[in-house]
Amino acid sequence: MKITTEQVARTSLRLLNEVGLDGLTMRLVARELGVQAPALYWHVKNKQELLDVMTGIVLVESTEGLELPGRETRWDEWLADRFKRLRRTMLRYRDGARMMAGTHVTDPAIFRMTELTLRTMREAGFPLEVAARAFPTLLHYTVGFTIEEQARTGLAYGEADNPYREGRLAPTLDPERFPLTTRALGGLFDADGDAGFEYGLRIIIDGMRALLRKD
Repeated sequence: MKITTEQVARTSLRLLNEVGLDGLTMRLVARELGVQAPALYWHVKNKQELLDVMTGIVLVESTEGLELPGRETRWDEWLADRFKRLRRTMLRYRDGARMMAGTHVTDPAIFRMTELTLRTMREAGFPLEVAARAFPTLLHYTVGFTIEEQARTGLAYGEADNPYREGRLAPTLDPERFPLTTRALGGLFDADGDAGFEYGLRIIIDGMRALLRKD
């Protein structure tokens, strides 16, 4: 049976949703494709390279139709939408963000996305060196937040034992010793992923806006 690198990666993404990142093995992917495991090594050298290719597919999905912002769209709105879309794409896959962390992707679509992001920031007035620092800051925040978010879905614990379920943490706190933590508990561990993510995203973009005013 002749297989392609893309077929290997897409099969792996489907299996990822079933078994998670820790359960995804080259042997399992080979069995699903109906080939022997050594056949995969013609396409990817090891599991890390497989994750690189899988990540490339996910990133391309997140950038589909991406263009520079129109005249009616502000740079900060464009950036926020860009990273909201990346998070939504990662959430389609079990352990999607953890899969992406530390990968090396060279698909031209990724360089195009980077180029459009840098150009958007340059046209907004950011020096290139500032844009080059701000872009990975936004990327790392998005991936890191989503790793935490997916880790708290209950898959790691089993839903019944998940300590992050609403109301589970409150009984473990002594309000006399930790009064501020007790009062802020709902905000510290906000179950609303969208609201929590967008709040942090706004803090970063507000900081970027302050840098722009300063310059």
